[in-house]
Amino acid sequence: MPVFTRFRQSPAKADDTPSVPPASEEATEAANEATPDEAVAGEVAPDEAVHDKAVPDDAAPDETGADQTGADQAKPAEAAPSAMAEDDATGTGKSTPLRSRLANWRAWRARYPTAALVLRWSTTVLAAVLVFAGLVMPNRLAALEPNRFTRLPAEAIVVAAVMLALPRRPRVILAAVSGAVLGALTILNVLDMEFSEYLGRGFNLVLDWGLLDDAQSYVEDSMGRATAVGAAVGAVVLVLLVLVLMALATVRLSNLLVRDTRTATRATLIAGTVWITCATLGLQVDGMPVASERAAGALAIQARRVRDTVRDEAAFQKEAKADQFGNTPADQLVPDLRGKDMIFTFIESYGRSAIEDPGIAPGVDRTLDASTASLEKAGFRAKSGWLTSATYGGSSWLGHSTTMSGLWVDNQQRYRTVTSSDHLSLTKAFQKTGDWDTVGVMPGVQKNWPEQSFYGLDKVYNAFQMGYQGPKFSWSTMPDQYALEAFQRLEHSKKRDKPLMSEIILTSSHQPWSPIPKMVGWDELGDGSVFGPIQKAGTNPSDVITDSARSKEEYGKSIQYSVTSLTQWLERYGTDDTVLVFLGDHQPIARVSGNHASRDVPVSIVAKDPKVLDKIAGWNWTEGLKPAKNAPVWKMSSFRDRFLTAYGSTPHPSKD
Repeated sequence: MPVFTRFRQSPAKADDTPSVPPASEEATEAANEATPDEAVAGEVAPDEAVHDKAVPDDAAPDETGADQTGADQAKPAEAAPSAMAEDDATGTGKSTPLRSRLANWRAWRARYPTAALVLRWSTTVLAAVLVFAGLVMPNRLAALEPNRFTRLPAEAIVVAAVMLALPRRPRVILAAVSGAVLGALTILNVLDMEFSEYLGRGFNLVLDWGLLDDAQSYVEDSMGRATAVGAAVGAVVLVLLVLVLMALATVRLSNLLVRDTRTATRATLIAGTVWITCATLGLQVDGMPVASERAAGALAIQARRVRDTVRDEAAFQKEAKADQFGNTPADQLVPDLRGKDMIFTFIESYGRSAIEDPGIAPGVDRTLDASTASLEKAGFRAKSGWLTSATYGGSSWLGHSTTMSGLWVDNQQRYRTVTSSDHLSLTKAFQKTGDWDTVGVMPGVQKNWPEQSFYGLDKVYNAFQMGYQGPKFSWSTMPDQYALEAFQRLEHSKKRDKPLMSEIILTSSHQPWSPIPKMVGWDELGDGSVFGPIQKAGTNPSDVITDSARSKEEYGKSIQYSVTSLTQWLERYGTDDTVLVFLGDHQPIARVSGNHASRDVPVSIVAKDPKVLDKIAGWNWTEGLKPAKNAPVWKMSSFRDRFLTAYGSTPHPSKD
């Protein structure tokens, strides 16, 4: 907080005075800490302020900035309002709220010099801590360790040297701008932390602003509208506070620098020498280099992301136009699956961690083993492997589009590009043949969905078109069991002239995994009202979100529920011609899967007809629904071409 000191202008002009006596500490402090508002309000600029008379060195004021002691000390404070009144009376000044507040502040400082001194230095220390933290702050939660704050930032040394060489006005402007930039960088570091935690990557300045709206929707669905609005307002206020406080902090520190330029210059030179020495010798504290360029490096990272994003747009547009099966005639697409009812299903957040993490796997593995046995009893066989997803922790649509397009779709820009193109998706290949009816079951879609054309779906059922009258389960609009039963009732059970190709997205395993539905009798589902008591008796999302162990536990239960719903549906309604392909879209967030988890997701193909699985014998996948740890791992973007080729499709490339 700046400390204001009123200036008095000498009646003599600068040109009439051959020399100016040395300024006292009070005048120096005033010159350094006076705000531009004071000058605008009619105060004399600091570099024009002079004392009425010189103060000898041995009569310099103490640290409180008071010129006199005892009764004399109060005189300036008492005189200030009178002087202002006199100015108003003579027409030489104007009475303003700002002047009144400044006068009151000066009077308080004079009355309580010790408190003023403590406040001044406390504010200065806080400003220094804030700026230092912004300069060395990492952009990963896992990196928030004490050794990160034992570093010497080069940026502080360079900016200090520049400020010492500048006149007051440019110095203040540079300090304010530098502080605002540092505040913005701090905000970006926090966004990087959150995006790394949830999506396994940093924040993209060009592409990711739209995801903040999705985040608010997720909070609203999980925690309620009031919490979502409060969080949004709080985030905006916090951003503004960081920007303003960081700018004020740097201005205050710049004022401190020029209070004693000789000492500040010496200290800056020493700090620069120490930094160069530490950098040259590679000195470290607890494994972290003492010489830091963290802030400059963070800015370079953000700039590189922006550059790469701009370049990637043009490169991906060209890549999307080249399609190995783009010109394949309809009769040469998936001929070996003619007559089969095809079902492509994505299970939300179904990742390798569900099968291999010691805290999650036991329950999920039991479910997979039991489901494999039940399916075999019903005449089905399964083979399973691994795919490496293009996304992590969220943005499920990137996993869906990567699987179906055969392209690596790992950001929103690529997603928009491919879904608005005529690139052949795997599901659209079935529509192109003219031998299948195609339908989508999308309980997570709650608004217009133009991607329907890209996926080649004749009809799509969204969250409001399946007759569900039960409660939401946090983000998930309806339990998977109900969505599958609605699919059966609305499409799969109908007699038709063609087989059916379906794409189904199951959402019950979406975070925050609270509350979780439970299986009910298939004949009891009705309009979904049966889930009301189950939802009310479930866990509270806020209790699960804040507890990593609980999150793991509930995540595992949600995967068990989704897998059970799907495999029971297949046992109940599958036929000799049913072929089910199901997979995860991505791993769960790092709080569940861990900071160093892979991006692998399980994928399985299930069928009664042995010829269907014989076609993929060369893939060396594991028998059953649980892929072995050493089963083949492919990039998710390779699945489309491998699948089309395995089932008899003939490549006829389209070129860019």
